[in-house]
Amino acid sequence: MTQPIFEITKAATFDAAHYFADGPEHRPYSNLHGHSFRVEATVRGQTREPVGWVADLADLESALKGVAAELDHGLLNEKPGLERPTLEHICLYFAGRLTPQFPGLSRVLVSRPTIGESCALNL
Repeated sequence: MTQPIFEITKAATFDAAHYFADGPEHRPYSNLHGHSFRVEATVRGQTREPVGWVADLADLESALKGVAAELDHGLLNEKPGLERPTLEHICLYFAGRLTPQFPGLSRVLVSRPTIGESCALNL
C-alpha cells in the first residue's frame, strides 16, 4: 500500500502599500495605495517520523509570519524582488523565502480579502 499524501496549511496577514509605475493610465494603480493581505502556505508530502507529520506546523507558522512581518507596514516596491508588486510576484516572493526550509511547499495563496482578489502559485 502506498503512503497517503497530506497537505498542511498555515496563514498569516500583513498590511502594505504599493504602486504600479507601469500600470494602465486610466486606472488608479499608479497611485500609492495600500491593502490588507492574507497569505497561505501549503506543504505537501508524506508523514515523517518520529512524530508522524508532514512538517511542524509551528515551524511553518513561524517562517510564514516572519516573511509577512518583513513586508508589514512597508512599501512593497522597495523590497528586492517586489519592484513590481503584483499578487503573482508576492506569491513568488513567499515561495522563494519558504522553499529552502520547506522543500515540500506546494502552494502559496496571496489574497486581498477586503476586495475579493487572490492569486495562487502551485509549485
